Amino acid sequence: MNAPSSQQNTDNGKIVAIVSYLWIVGWIIALVLHQGNKTKLGAFHLRQALGLCIVSLIIGIFITIIPFLAILWSILGICLFVFWILGLVSAIQGEEKPLPVIGAKIQSVLGSLLN
Repeated sequence: MNAPSSQQNTDNGKIVAIVSYLWIVGWIIALVLHQGNKTKLGAFHLRQALGLCIVSLIIGIFITIIPFLAILWSILGICLFVFWILGLVSAIQGEEKPLPVIGAKIQSVLGSLLN
């Protein structure tokens, strides 16, 4: 009887992980789903997706304040898009793989969130 429950728990974790990368609305839906059935995979990707949103927001604000750095926004925007794709692929595969460059820091800063 443990096998179906374990499989359902893993599936729920993957669903939360995938949905968490679907912008802020998806993240909120994933958070609600996660509260009903907490999984390590779901919590990991909720933190990664939230961290990616926070980094994007900070970069956007910084570039708005200093307009001549707008050229950097193109480069950083492409990097953030690649990070988003890598996070989504990791979630689809059911892996807890941190985002490049920022993923480990996100986990350390937001580590106690959503346990």
